[in-house]
Amino acid sequence: MSAPGAAAAIRFDRIDKRYGGIYALRRVSLEIAKGECVVLCGRNGSGKTTLLRIAAGLVRSSAGTVTRDGERFAPVGFVGHATMVYDELTAEENLLLFGRLLGVPEVAARVNGLLEETGLYERRASLLRTFSRGMRQRVAVARALLHRPSLLLLDEPATGLDSLSVSWLARTLQQLRDSGCTILLSLHGESEISALATRAVRLEAGAVEADSTSGADLKTMLTFSAAK
Repeated sequence: MSAPGAAAAIRFDRIDKRYGGIYALRRVSLEIAKGECVVLCGRNGSGKTTLLRIAAGLVRSSAGTVTRDGERFAPVGFVGHATMVYDELTAEENLLLFGRLLGVPEVAARVNGLLEETGLYERRASLLRTFSRGMRQRVAVARALLHRPSLLLLDEPATGLDSLSVSWLARTLQQLRDSGCTILLSLHGESEISALATRAVRLEAGAVEADSTSGADLKTMLTFSAAK
């Protein structure tokens, strides 16, 4: 549970997700307060990705409810395993397209700013099919940040990133966290990114097994995850 009296950015209430007779999630109840940076940890197949996709509205739960920012649907950014960008468009064209779809004001300036922040401005006119996996991941993060979301959902966001890019992502997430953005992300083990966590929740077989707000040690949970 979140800190007493803190406003909830997102609340999961008794979430189940079934695929046929297989449960991906079982009775998951969590409340994430505004401004928290919460790491979901656990083995592969524990339900982390499914929970994030339900939070993003990409998958419907089989039972239970998800409430974001009370009854309002606050801006949400999502980065999943797939980068969800177009190979035959340039970096700039990708971000302009998504920015216009999202109704981002002064979209050209916002896109240029993000390209600068991600270190991709000099490659803005290059097709994404010429980019490395790490560069594509940076475009995906920029896409998720275009509309300045108040809730950011990230599924193993360091995938494909080199050490410099991981450091860039950690700095970016720290700035977002410090500005009040709520962050919910899955990670495997300790890193510069996990060091930003204000809380950890461990899933096992689709259920919440431990939560650092309920007495479990945050660092121990992240270290345990690294060993899996």
